Amino acid sequence: MLFRPFVVLTLVFTFSLVARGDNAKDSDTLQGTWLPEKAEIGGKKIPDEVRKTIKLEIKDGKYRVSVGKGVDQGTVKLNPTAKPKEMDINGTEGPNKGKMFRAIYEQDGDTLRICYNLSGTSRPKEFKTEEGTALFLATYKREKR
Repeated sequence: MLFRPFVVLTLVFTFSLVARGDNAKDSDTLQGTWLPEKAEIGGKKIPDEVRKTIKLEIKDGKYRVSVGKGVDQGTVKLNPTAKPKEMDINGTEGPNKGKMFRAIYEQDGDTLRICYNLSGTSRPKEFKTEEGTALFLATYKREKR
């Protein structure tokens, strides 16, 4: 089942953001722990058994993503004045080290939606994926303590 390992690696590579950027409000509100409520890549839903192993933690300008026992870390530059809001994700440790992904994001309270382009080239223009693309869309919910 080649799809599952690809999905796991993709999730580790792309569930990446940091609460650091030009807008203090966005930087502050992105702080915390986020769990994916739903996710899809290339127009296909990520299996629930994979999605449920993912945890994104944002603290002090750093991110840490765990997918099962795999860990990815790095930084993100936010551009909250763009429409839609933009982020550039840079891996510094783990399987994403040295890679950069372009994404768009939107936050509504305890819900955070991010659409990533896993090819590392152009930025997504809208919050959707299509078959045959490297677009990844995730909807996160803030973890309640």
